Amino acid sequence: MWYVTVTPYGKEIEPFVPDKEAVLASFKELSRAVGERAVFWRYDPIFLNDTYTVEYHLRQFEAMASALAGYTSRCVISFIDLYEKTKRNFPGIRAVRREERLVLGENLARIAGAHGIKLHTCCEGDELAPFGIDCGGCMTREVLEQAIGERLLVPGGRKPARQECSCLLGNDIGAYNSCGHGCLYCYANYDRATVIRNMKAHDPASPYLIGHSRPDEVIRAARQESWIDRQISLDDWALR
Repeated sequence: MWYVTVTPYGKEIEPFVPDKEAVLASFKELSRAVGERAVFWRYDPIFLNDTYTVEYHLRQFEAMASALAGYTSRCVISFIDLYEKTKRNFPGIRAVRREERLVLGENLARIAGAHGIKLHTCCEGDELAPFGIDCGGCMTREVLEQAIGERLLVPGGRKPARQECSCLLGNDIGAYNSCGHGCLYCYANYDRATVIRNMKAHDPASPYLIGHSRPDEVIRAARQESWIDRQISLDDWALR
């Protein structure tokens, strides 16, 4: 299952992100390869300022939803979180006010629905549920089952990665300070110099994202266990 982020922001916000047309084209190519039920759109984080107004977001979301209609069935939105790194790297950024969130939620849900796309929120509570938005999580059992076309037998006792998160899976295979896109709203990068230093340490032949293992490190094989119910597929299950 893939989540592909496509936002409406310009190069002053996302300086090294590929052009939107290229991202949308890649999205469609991936969808054709693996199927629209396995590729989902993320339109986040949403923030507002004098340039990126509510009206601007609605226009851009309409254009993107129209372009992606038939290539995805779900879209996840969330509003910007003001982490300390975000506030430092993005001076002047403010939180999206409740009345703005409600206007955006209602209209984005309407636009998405008109293009056959179900809207979800990520860690935003149930504030937007009255507009038909799924506030139950962006990587729940239901979402994963739809993506892979299989019913899952999930063991009990699993805890979310963070309190407000409903995601079924929570293992991170990435690393902070390793993305070169340079987005001002990013909470995963400390500063540009650290990112550049880490990117230079990347070796495609290494199993590590950054650099190589050290002599004092202990590496253990992670246990891999399938949760797929081999007795019945999701499509067969849905017909019962």
